[in-house]
Amino acid sequence: MTSIKEQAAISRLISFLKEWDNAGKVARSHILDKFILANQGKTGPELEIEFSQGASLFLVRLTAWLRLTYPLKELVFSQRYLIEFLEVGGILTLLEILGLKQLKEEDKKESIKLLQLVASSGRKFKELICESYGVRSIAEFLATSKSEETQEQVQILLDSLGHGNPKYQNQVYKGLIALLKCTSPKAQQLSLQTLRTIQTIVGKAHPNIVESVLSVLRSMHLEVQYEAIQLIKDLMTYDVRPAVLKGLVSLLKPSRQETAKMHARILEEAGTSHLMESLPAYIQQAAAAKAIGILAQESRELAEELLFTRVVHGLLCAMGNKDHTNCQRQASITLEYFVKMFIVVERHARNAMGEKLYQLFREDAANLYQNMDAIQADILATNIINIPAEFLTIAKLKVAESYTQEERKSEEERKSEEERKSEESGVLLELSAQND
Repeated sequence: MTSIKEQAAISRLISFLKEWDNAGKVARSHILDKFILANQGKTGPELEIEFSQGASLFLVRLTAWLRLTYPLKELVFSQRYLIEFLEVGGILTLLEILGLKQLKEEDKKESIKLLQLVASSGRKFKELICESYGVRSIAEFLATSKSEETQEQVQILLDSLGHGNPKYQNQVYKGLIALLKCTSPKAQQLSLQTLRTIQTIVGKAHPNIVESVLSVLRSMHLEVQYEAIQLIKDLMTYDVRPAVLKGLVSLLKPSRQETAKMHARILEEAGTSHLMESLPAYIQQAAAAKAIGILAQESRELAEELLFTRVVHGLLCAMGNKDHTNCQRQASITLEYFVKMFIVVERHARNAMGEKLYQLFREDAANLYQNMDAIQADILATNIINIPAEFLTIAKLKVAESYTQEERKSEEERKSEEERKSEESGVLLELSAQND
């Protein structure tokens, strides 16, 4: 027989469940608020005592209500309740909520927080989210969300799914790469930040990351460009390095077809010629020049590799872009570094600019665009210099000469060692003869 205390607890549970079953949407929200307030921080066993071993009955009702009406409140799971929640389709419910247009952003943020709780419970729960096409739903929500606070919560969730989840970490990685092409600057920034972490976990860089990260350089938002350049720096240790360097240099000369279309569209509208500065191709051109300068200054080896991709030719072209002053400025600053580092670049840069413009360049590279006339800009934009072939020849000659000198030195050292051993052998023979 049950005790009087247990009977009272059962009576309270039945009364509570009846109240829930008979309540409407507003009343249930109030009941849920009171439940959270009264039981915040309680463990699974404590809840079972409170509900006379019947807490699961309320959980079933709650998840059923969620599937029908989707209003969310934060719920603390014990392992047992979490499994019961998942068994009745909890994960699919939370993911469906993210795609419902009629729901408020706050409700969707609560859904993300619940998914965070599920993911933090262990590897098998992360796999369940991914197996339910969770990465796609979560990534799409990140791209379309209008709340930066919510987007930051989504970032936390994606980062969690990328850690300790070897079966699906590549799925998360590819999802983040795909996000780089979305139109939300905040989503791009957060995706780039997370990619830097996930890239180290995945190890090998996916080929698609090259085009995606370079496309982000078109963003007008400096915080997005910064994160993109940081990721580009990280990619220098992976096998996509040559493709990234080649891609950066190619951006120094935007497609004529693209720029012509954008020029025509802008100039058709009266009073919008100032929009030329915000032309995506030119923003990307300036960002590429800046990124190249950062890479070259951090590694002479990278600077040499860039020379073989005709980077000087590209930088001079960018310096001649009269329609974008920041592009001219970034290209001048980067070229100045190459001029100081390589004598062969200095000679070609001087010939391309002419003595007068070159002297102005050496005096103040950052502000050279202010002292450049239209003719000089056109000359730079149409330059045809090609350093790599000559530079490579010189480099090969130096290597060959160095090898010959080293070989000669090794031969001399070998002969010297043989002579020394011969002398020592002669001395030993003389001493041996004297002793006899």
